[in-house]
Amino acid sequence: MKILVHICCAPCAVYPFYKLKHDFEEVMGFWYNPNIHPFLEYQRRLEAVKVWAEKEEVRVIYKDEYDIKKFLRQVVYRESQRCLFCYYERLEKTAIFARRGEFDYFSSTLFLSPHQDQELLKTVIETISKKYRIKPYLERIEGGWQKGIELSKKMKLYRQEYCGCIYSEEERYRKKYQEKKNR
Repeated sequence: MKILVHICCAPCAVYPFYKLKHDFEEVMGFWYNPNIHPFLEYQRRLEAVKVWAEKEEVRVIYKDEYDIKKFLRQVVYRESQRCLFCYYERLEKTAIFARRGEFDYFSSTLFLSPHQDQELLKTVIETISKKYRIKPYLERIEGGWQKGIELSKKMKLYRQEYCGCIYSEEERYRKKYQEKKNR
């Protein structure tokens, strides 16, 4: 059994890959995150994945395409649905590669994060699964979020402070700014 797992960032990949290696004969990563903003943040996350993958001897397919303009064109005037566009873009590309590579399953490290809309993610991956006729792996790795944080700190991997898109960046730092201002 083979699985291709979309990787959103190194800290979210550390623990799931460790666990999945016990359940699958082959676990391969897939880096594709054209929505991450700004470009330097994108590069930091990509580099962290490369460092982690080398340390852990994880094979990763890198679809290194930074395309913030495309993401913004899809989302403009539909900002409340930005996660839908973001999930669909990345998971569809993962499914396409999984199908071509004859993987049995595909999934994403996004399922680990409590900051992601899990119901929307599940709906998106199931829709894509039917379209490309490849099975989604939907098992939640309980406790994995915290374990991933701990392991990524031990490995000294870059850990970001927001989801990735320009909108999540603004929300994160606006909140911090407001809290500082109100002190």
